[in-house]
Amino acid sequence: MASDAVCKFCGIATQSFIVFEDSISLAFLDYRPLFPGHVLLIPKDHYETLTDLPAELIGLFFGNVQRLASAVERGMRAEGTFVAINNRVSQSVPHLHVHIVPRKKGDGLRGFFWPRQKYRDEEQMRSVQAAIVAEL
Repeated sequence: MASDAVCKFCGIATQSFIVFEDSISLAFLDYRPLFPGHVLLIPKDHYETLTDLPAELIGLFFGNVQRLASAVERGMRAEGTFVAINNRVSQSVPHLHVHIVPRKKGDGLRGFFWPRQKYRDEEQMRSVQAAIVAEL
């Protein structure tokens, strides 16, 4: 694994309970899981956020996310999975990682963990739409 000297994942990932590994990524059990079977998938090379992941790795990396989501669901006899990535805000470790969490109805996990907010009006929605489209 190409590592960053100060990155927690670069230092501990290979000493964790590994559930999957290929040439570009590594998946291991989260040591503080939301539920048993909560897996973290990381790229082996150090990339801080999703936007830092090279374009040529995106398809391969997310193919592994898909494969793990299926395996976690089947292996944990779950009804589904919660798949999430934080970029900088709420990112506890500055190394890209995908959370793959087994889910069952009534498990107590409440969708998003923050309050939803409505747009002020249609004008605000159009302004936000335009700002994002301009950056694409």
